[in-house]
Amino acid sequence: MMKCPYCSDETKVIDKRDVEGTVKRRRECVKCEKRFTTFEKPELTLTIIKKDGSKQDYDREKILNGILKACEKRPIEKETLEAMVDEIEAKLMCMGPEVETKKIGEIVMKKLKKLDEVAYIRFASVCRSFDDITSFEKEVKALKG
Repeated sequence: MMKCPYCSDETKVIDKRDVEGTVKRRRECVKCEKRFTTFEKPELTLTIIKKDGSKQDYDREKILNGILKACEKRPIEKETLEAMVDEIEAKLMCMGPEVETKKIGEIVMKKLKKLDEVAYIRFASVCRSFDDITSFEKEVKALKG
């Protein structure tokens, strides 16, 4: 039961809409009659399998921070990157309860490649662990090719 943020009494739903995987509800307090909006989004419960075989819970912020670093000083709005992470999460939900970091990296690289080539190369250099300039050059040539 959702409580009113103004008087802590009960509320009722007066309108409900599905907006891009989020449920938007317009609510009204039965006592004070003030209105407010809530947004509900399903929680992603996912286990990530790291390169060394260890497991950890999914953390949206880790993906977003990696993308933000790759896009640093690029002409890309943060809202665009947030939407990208939403799309990535939608893909991950379909992949089962456990996903390898390598798979997540590939999905992110595919999205970045379409968005910004410089950000893609930056992310790929970390994700694919470029050891030397030759690895870097091969990736740039493949991008051009």
